[in-house]
Amino acid sequence: MATAGSGHDEGAEPAEPVPTLGQRLRAGGRGAGRALHAAGKAALGLVLPPTCVACGAIVHEAEGLCGGCWRRLVFVERPYCERLGIPFAYEQQQGDGAPRLSLEAVTDPPAFDRARAAVLFGAVSRDLVHGLKYGDRLDMAAPMARLMTRAAGELLREADLIVPVPLHPLRLWRRRFNQAALLARRISKASGVPCRTDVLARTRATPSQVSFNREERRANVSGAFCVPDSLLHHVAGRRIVIVDDVLTTGATLDACAKALRYAKAVHIDAVTFARVVEAG
Repeated sequence: MATAGSGHDEGAEPAEPVPTLGQRLRAGGRGAGRALHAAGKAALGLVLPPTCVACGAIVHEAEGLCGGCWRRLVFVERPYCERLGIPFAYEQQQGDGAPRLSLEAVTDPPAFDRARAAVLFGAVSRDLVHGLKYGDRLDMAAPMARLMTRAAGELLREADLIVPVPLHPLRLWRRRFNQAALLARRISKASGVPCRTDVLARTRATPSQVSFNREERRANVSGAFCVPDSLLHHVAGRRIVIVDDVLTTGATLDACAKALRYAKAVHIDAVTFARVVEAG
């Protein structure tokens, strides 16, 4: 208990220390630096305005899409197959409360539990995917990852770890980056779910699957992935979200999921930027 005249009340907030001259100068310098950075960014925006990452049209914000390209994207929204993310043409009636599943999910279920995609594979999404993967357009990763984070919101809220589809070391050396890893890191930053790029590895180089049919793709990547023994503890008992740029037949994601399942992951989902929907 404080005594009369002590000049100090019990529980009172201590007086804030007076900043030194050096601290005031440093704070002022940081403020001036931020102001100069903002001014420089604004000036650069006048000389080199931000452009649409897909078509090059001038836009208001960097790393974004113009209105025209945005409208040409076909977003994957419900109703869709709750397992494979394949859009349905109309709402499926499920009177018993069971999840809506496509015929493919019932007759040929994948090794992963759920897959989601941001958009259907079309003209604009193809330009984004190919620009990132083959054109060194790393700026395209930002808008793609934002849309993927939105599409995978439910999956990410339940996830323990994000894992990108890995490249073989030789292909990584040639390309210099893994587009799936770029997307995974951005999704991790936006969602707060940790990302590891080392827990899933390719055991062998595989040919490009562009010209392969469904069965050829499946055979091409069968057994091509593993979880290194030294990293099994990062996967066992975890809920994993696999990240890739495009889902075509699902063969690559399925092979990755089998490797993670073998490593004792308890739940495996997948998210891609685009999804190819086969005609018919």
